[in-house]
Amino acid sequence: MNTRAHTVRSSVAVSGTALLLAAAGLGLAPAASAAEPQPPVLAVDTAAPAEVGLAGLPVDFTTKVSNTGTTDASSARLTYRIDGGAGLPPNAVGLEYRLDGTEWKKVPLTYAGGTFSGEMPETFPLAAGRDRTVRLRIGVPMGTPHNGDGNGGTERLKLTTLVSYGASGAATDTDDDTIEVDGLGTALSGVPATATAGGPAVGFQATVANPTASGYENVTDTLITSKYASVQVLRSGTWETLTPVTSDAEADVYGFDVIGKDASLAAHSSTVVKVRVGYREDTPAGKTTLRSCVFVNQGSVPFRGTTFCGNEATLTVLAAGSAGGTPTPAPTAPATRTPSATPAPSASTEAPSATSGTTSGTSGASSRLAETGSNGTSTIAAVAGALVLAGAGALGFAALRRRRTRA
Repeated sequence: MNTRAHTVRSSVAVSGTALLLAAAGLGLAPAASAAEPQPPVLAVDTAAPAEVGLAGLPVDFTTKVSNTGTTDASSARLTYRIDGGAGLPPNAVGLEYRLDGTEWKKVPLTYAGGTFSGEMPETFPLAAGRDRTVRLRIGVPMGTPHNGDGNGGTERLKLTTLVSYGASGAATDTDDDTIEVDGLGTALSGVPATATAGGPAVGFQATVANPTASGYENVTDTLITSKYASVQVLRSGTWETLTPVTSDAEADVYGFDVIGKDASLAAHSSTVVKVRVGYREDTPAGKTTLRSCVFVNQGSVPFRGTTFCGNEATLTVLAAGSAGGTPTPAPTAPATRTPSATPAPSASTEAPSATSGTTSGTSGASSRLAETGSNGTSTIAAVAGALVLAGAGALGFAALRRRRTRA
């Protein structure tokens, strides 16, 4: 009995001590927690552009970083991943930022497996409860000025933004965006069904359209035809005869730069030029074709660069003497470079509704693919098509050897 009572009293004493220790522990816990610093809580929101132009100039966008926590971040870091698929060459994408001031600075990008990755070189502090917006711009230049990539392309980019702090690099938040990629369109409209060898020149219009949010520089729109043709364009009310351009690799194919060399196009604009073509009296009778191709960042070698071609137009050359008219003078000796320095026509505010596109023949540059060019394979052989006269002789032939890489 005494033993049992003692046991009960001991149990009660132990229980009481445990309760006191538990109470003391509960009282100390908040103080211990308050002493531990909480990490910054960073969130990121990128307002990416809806579209950019293949081989065009970069388009602006912003990234907003917010510190939603209670601790200041001494160094917020931004990292970007840009996935365009395996169809893009390593120099296809560019990313720039502007943290302070007016100077645009490059984000160094590495390329592996179709993905470009890079961290913004500068970090910035961000106090608790505050946010900061960084200005950036992204483009798909497809090479460098006057050295445009001739192969590759993509229909869209997946842009991933990652934010982190300190030296660890662990992302605290990510943001994913999709950017559509489009390109220039070119078209010929109003091409007549027939022309007479040695007769009057026939007229039509050539249009270059930029449906994208990118501006374009170093744009050369070339009418591709044969050695029998003479081409004029209407500039400032006067018909100007163009000097043909040829390539050593394609001696029988002539090009005429109808808007001049290295023209510029604003975003969402187009330019239209009136053209007329005549054929020499010794032109063989039969069908021939005309095609308009746009070369962006063409260098010293003709028909090389990032290339967009429209649908070809077909007309029939009638034999000399079958219709009246003044003989068309033969074109001057071909040049290896575009000689005209005449300023390009001013761009209109809207892209035309006429069908235009790449060699696929779809509206705009819907395939978003650059044609063969700077890698050494002939662009004209890839895009000019067969410039053949059925009947007495050939105007010239370029085999269709299209090499295109789809993302």
